[in-house]
Amino acid sequence: MHKKININDKMQKGHYFLSEEVGKNFDPSFKPELTPKEMLKLGVFGGKYMTDCKKEFPEDWFKEAKLSPKRRNIELNFFKVDASLPLKEWQKKGWIHPQDPRGWFQWYCRYYMGRRTPEEDQRQIKRWKAINRHIAAIKKNCTPKDLNCRKKQRQAVLHWAYDARKI
Repeated sequence: MHKKININDKMQKGHYFLSEEVGKNFDPSFKPELTPKEMLKLGVFGGKYMTDCKKEFPEDWFKEAKLSPKRRNIELNFFKVDASLPLKEWQKKGWIHPQDPRGWFQWYCRYYMGRRTPEEDQRQIKRWKAINRHIAAIKKNCTPKDLNCRKKQRQAVLHWAYDARKI
C-alpha cells in the first residue's frame, strides 16, 4: 500500500506516500487519546489550522470541525483560551520540519493517515511525550476533571491529542 497524496495549499505543494492503514500501526510508545477528527470537533488552534488544506484529509474530519476560515477565533477552542504560540515562534525554536510546515498537528494528521518518516516520526513522538509535564502540573494543581482549573494548560494539552477533559 503506497498511496500517493498530493499537497496543494498556501504553505506547501508536492506529495507524500501513505504506507500504513489509517489510524493503525502506530509506534508502540505513541498512544494519542484523540484522533485528528475528534480534536477538530472539540476545538483546537482557534479554528484556523486546517482551513486551506481540507482536500488532503478525509471530508468527514470537517463535518463537525470548529473552523474559522479568515482568522483565529479563540472562542472556537474547547477551553475558550489562547494556548498557541505564533508559527514564527515555532520556526525560531526549530520545532518545524520542512515536510510539515504547520507543525506537530500537521505531522500527526499525516501520521494518522498512514505516512511514515522514521526519523521525523521519532522526533515528533518525543515532543508529544514531553507534554506529560503539563499533564502532571494539571494533576498536581487541580481537582480531577475541574475544567475551569488551568484552562490554558488544558487547551495546550488538547492540542497534543491528550484528552484534557479527563484529567
